[in-house]
Amino acid sequence: MILSTWFSVDRPYPKLLEMLMSLIPMKPLASANRVKPAKAVSLAIAVLAIGFLSAACQEAAAPPASTSAGSPSPGTPSAGDAKSLKIGTLLPATGDLASVGQPMLAAVPLLVETVNQCGGVNGAPVTLLANTDDQTDPTAGADGMTKLAEVDKVAGVVGSFASSVSAAAIPIAIRNKVMLVSPGSTSPVFTERGQKGEFQGYWARTAPPDTYQARALAKLAYERGIRRAATVVINNDYGRGFEKEFVQAFKTLGGTITNEAKPARYDPKATTFATEAQAAFGNKPEGVAAVAYAETGALLLKTAYEQGLSKGVQILLTDGSKSDQFATQVGKTSDGKFILQDAVGTIPGADGKALDALTKLWQAKFKQAPAAYAPQSWDAAALLVLAAQAAKANTGDAIKSKILDVANGPGKDVSDVCEGLKLLSQGETINYQGASGNVDIDKNGDVSGVYDVWQVAADGTLKTVSKVSPATK
Repeated sequence: MILSTWFSVDRPYPKLLEMLMSLIPMKPLASANRVKPAKAVSLAIAVLAIGFLSAACQEAAAPPASTSAGSPSPGTPSAGDAKSLKIGTLLPATGDLASVGQPMLAAVPLLVETVNQCGGVNGAPVTLLANTDDQTDPTAGADGMTKLAEVDKVAGVVGSFASSVSAAAIPIAIRNKVMLVSPGSTSPVFTERGQKGEFQGYWARTAPPDTYQARALAKLAYERGIRRAATVVINNDYGRGFEKEFVQAFKTLGGTITNEAKPARYDPKATTFATEAQAAFGNKPEGVAAVAYAETGALLLKTAYEQGLSKGVQILLTDGSKSDQFATQVGKTSDGKFILQDAVGTIPGADGKALDALTKLWQAKFKQAPAAYAPQSWDAAALLVLAAQAAKANTGDAIKSKILDVANGPGKDVSDVCEGLKLLSQGETINYQGASGNVDIDKNGDVSGVYDVWQVAADGTLKTVSKVSPATK
């Protein structure tokens, strides 16, 4: 009776129960020596029931606070606390973007820890769930977003990083009225979808779209004397969107794209790149814009070198491959030099009013300056908590209703998230000035930004050498 009752109340295992129950003889057994197997089956069912019950209880409990490497533990209350704002993260701890995503995994818990130390949101500490690893994979990302929205019942999510993962997560966020704020999905496709009203207000990002970064990279290439360039890109929303904008911007400046008629695009799951390397480098370009992620991009560029194609060609890189390990992954030449020495790239920079304060906090916690996308991740989480406080409610719908207000004003300019929460709790209005920038989010969910230029030094380290603004059309 206990077993049948437990399975009958909205449990996901009725078919399994039916199958197991069918194994139990419904009539008295004629032979005594067959009683033991029947008891064994019954016992097995009971054990399975206990296991399912235990698993269900564990699933219903709040996941622990993030404890990813280098991340502080927010020390938040139970995720089941109805009085608490509950948020999650959908970020790459594994997969092609894992190395680039690490600063994000540390930034959000640090923001929540800071907020909880100054009183939390709507009178209670914020609950931050452990990071849901999207594995840099749209399918895993969709599964993770489903769990966050439908099982964990979060109000807001910081994520994802890969544009393809965010594209998979957005419909789930909209359906469940969860506010999704990405610190790094930069595909221009989201701008186009936002203009059509597809997001219903449940999407925003704190990193500018590649409409701007692609123009900035095109300008950087042209300023360095490159007139003939080629492209090779990862075949997803990020790569194709960047490619489109780069080609247009570079041609507008007066340059030529040598492989425009036959673009070189590689499968995100590819492990060999001979064809793509030949397609990009084969027509003797002066520069090649490689719009790639670190792991697969390293293999592609190593292949181009091994085929003797990249000698004398300026390699142009982007944010997707900016990783401290990237030059090492690509490897060295026969004389011991890094293959990527003097390669240059662009990445969304940070110049916000809150950057100094975040830098001091980061230095104290991690003994180093915040890496790329840490400011954008901090700001994404800050906007979620500030919008909830402004709405005086801890739901995704409430956050959506106020996020543009706290990002754009009108109200007092505030760079300290705790000061912002205090003013909002007193009924005042604010204009949040973030660490990454002023985070003025438009109706499409976009922000504009500044771009750092980074270069691979002789020792393989990546150095920020200048800034560049996007080329104008």
